[in-house]
Amino acid sequence: MRFRLLMASLTVAAATVASGIAAGPAQAGLGEDCPSGALCAYTIDWMEGTRGQVYANNTNLLQYYAFNNAHSVYNNGNDCNVRIFSGKSYTGTGVTISRDHFIQQLQTTPWYNNIASNKWCV
Repeated sequence: MRFRLLMASLTVAAATVASGIAAGPAQAGLGEDCPSGALCAYTIDWMEGTRGQVYANNTNLLQYYAFNNAHSVYNNGNDCNVRIFSGKSYTGTGVTISRDHFIQQLQTTPWYNNIASNKWCV
């Protein structure tokens, strides 16, 4: 199992270098505590640590501990992709995360400890 996670991490790392950022599909066990329909942020890599969740568009996620201290993020939305932004009110750098996909490590991105806003169905 650890070998598969390592290989997935290396694959995503290579894709991140090539494209700037990569969001991978959900894997068994990862983000399983994220409620259906939610965007979840976690305070530790690989969807671990304290979890926070939101269900609607938000202009200021920094008021929520997990989003203000985000190390990973998972879109468990029911129907839509979600776009996260590094600035409040949908400003700053944005990236779209497909439904049932995640970003397992935010350290080298503008959203590390800083998922400031989100917009669904983009």
